[in-house]
Amino acid sequence: MELVMVADTHVPKRARDLPAPLWAAIDAADVVLHAGDWVDVALLDALAARARRLVGVHGNNDGPELRARLPEVARVELAGLRVAVVHETGPKTGREARCAARFPDDDLLVFGHSHIPWDTVAPDGLRLLNPGSPTDRRAQPYATYLTARVAAGRLDRVELHRLPPR
Repeated sequence: MELVMVADTHVPKRARDLPAPLWAAIDAADVVLHAGDWVDVALLDALAARARRLVGVHGNNDGPELRARLPEVARVELAGLRVAVVHETGPKTGREARCAARFPDDDLLVFGHSHIPWDTVAPDGLRLLNPGSPTDRRAQPYATYLTARVAAGRLDRVELHRLPPR
């Protein structure tokens, strides 16, 4: 099972649309996980129309219409992997312990908010991934998103993709 992980898209405020390489990855993926800050419901509708399966949450920049359609936390099982998606996890200091306590029954936590790619493992084995942002890199050298493969309850081939400058 092929995954695309994305967050902090901020369309159309930070970009008119998602970059073409990300749309190609979405079209090829089995599941797209979006960790919030869509900004406009039109992107949710576009992703829902193109993704084979979409799992998303709302973020702090998402208004009432998106909040009505998306949860704060989403949980799914993908090929035996227990996945949680959330927008905010708080400060980076203590993140692993805090998230392990909040998501004790999950194997993978996909989050956003910071626009900074993140890949760590909590002491209990919870993997924490932040794909960065494909449209608003802020202080990062590149705009980014993540892909990964899930098989038999295991996550592998996690890859951070750098997008070309706009």
